Amino acid sequence: QVRLVESGGGLAQPGGSLRLSCAASGSITRISAMAWYRRTPGNQRELVASITTGGSTNVADSVKGRFTISRDNAKNTVYLQMNSLKPEDTAVYYCNTIPYFPSYWGQGTQVTVSS
Repeated sequence: QVRLVESGGGLAQPGGSLRLSCAASGSITRISAMAWYRRTPGNQRELVASITTGGSTNVADSVKGRFTISRDNAKNTVYLQMNSLKPEDTAVYYCNTIPYFPSYWGQGTQVTVSS
């Protein structure tokens, strides 16, 4: 059974930074591409950033230049470094494979950007 546990969210001021972590129960970070998604109430999940097994990364235009995705296969952990945060970044952030597995969704971690 795969478990993905997100952490690191919290309250940040505009222009501030947060670092999110996604801890996986298995070795999926090595055998599968991984991604960060985010969701606000009433909205579908949005793909924020992804990283392939080879280390190639992509980020959404809305966060380009501000967010960076990385991984540590030894720890089966994926990270999202979030800099220059904006109020519109406020959302619940989730990690999953890409393409995603519906059963892999965890509880996510809340990120709130506000003065």
